[in-house]
Amino acid sequence: MTLHLQEKTLNSTKKYWVSKLITMKKIIYAVRLFAFAVLVTACGGKKESSNAEEYVANESKLEAPASVDVIAQGEALVKSSDCKTCHHSVNKIIGPSHTDVAKKYEFTASNVKMLADKIIKGGVGVWGEVPMNAHPDLSQADAEKMARYVLSLDGEKEH
Repeated sequence: MTLHLQEKTLNSTKKYWVSKLITMKKIIYAVRLFAFAVLVTACGGKKESSNAEEYVANESKLEAPASVDVIAQGEALVKSSDCKTCHHSVNKIIGPSHTDVAKKYEFTASNVKMLADKIIKGGVGVWGEVPMNAHPDLSQADAEKMARYVLSLDGEKEH
């Protein structure tokens, strides 16, 4: 009789731990699914971030007012877009810092166009294997303003 009671207790204990294990597997699966969803959407949507990052436009007194205005407009466009999800003005996050981009590329009209195209079409491989999402809803003119702002961050003037 005692042996039968021990087997019954062992079976109920086993069932208890199996149910706990199944519950734990479900929780782990849910956490992985959530983490994957966050990773996939990290650089995607146009959500406002609570990132208290300050973007400072290049304020050179030698620039023409029209040039400063375009750079200020580019700064405003960068601030209002999802750029700060992956980029910071001075620190690398997911993508390179905007200052690193400015240091890598000369501030020329051809580089402004090239960077504007990358902003609109996205890209991968230049700064690593993490792709930059495309922003097809941006106009070429707005993307060029954003590129001009980014390229101004190292103090270089457009030439």
